[in-house]
Amino acid sequence: MTISVVLADDQPLVRAGLRLLIASAPDIEIVGEAGTGTEAVQLAKELRPDVVVMDIRMPVMDGIEATRRIKAHAAGVGPGTVGVVMLTTFDDNENLYAALYAGASGFLVKDMVLDEILAAIRVVAGGEALLAPGVTRRLIERFTDQAQAAEPRRTIKGITEREREVLTLIGRGMSNSEISAELHISMATTKTHVARLLAKLDARDRVQLAIAAHEAKIVPQSD
Repeated sequence: MTISVVLADDQPLVRAGLRLLIASAPDIEIVGEAGTGTEAVQLAKELRPDVVVMDIRMPVMDGIEATRRIKAHAAGVGPGTVGVVMLTTFDDNENLYAALYAGASGFLVKDMVLDEILAAIRVVAGGEALLAPGVTRRLIERFTDQAQAAEPRRTIKGITEREREVLTLIGRGMSNSEISAELHISMATTKTHVARLLAKLDARDRVQLAIAAHEAKIVPQSD
């Protein structure tokens, strides 16, 4: 099955470079390109790609607002949710944290190597957030540390002890396979726990679960 991708960046050279890199993957196809956030939203609605690779800073509408609108529209039309991967640099601290809340499922840094770019697209297209690789894990930890004041911003209630363990590991940036190995449970069981956490915490995706875990301070600070 081919993964469909829309590239959104206001710099034509960046889009051209990404297009050339991604074209080498037989399972990924660029179906559209946008130079503004507004164009990205329109293409996402029209083409329903599996993934949008979105630059944060763009004219007319930035990538954060575009992501918010894409995710809201996708939620309203049902199955086939569009995953958004933000294209950014490490110095966009506030914008990156806002992007997580807007619904981004991961991040690409513009100087990442080809294998990492392709892996990120495949992970998000598969329905998971790009949390395991160090880039997103460090970002989440950095920004949630900033957001945590003396008291937790939320309290986690109504989940089982096992679900709390799973949530903690999600907050640490672990994938389903890593969680399964850590807790000595099957992948099917891990996926069931994740699905129940999404429902109980009214979370849109895995990224929101990770943020909730940090905001509730159930992830040890040493992690």
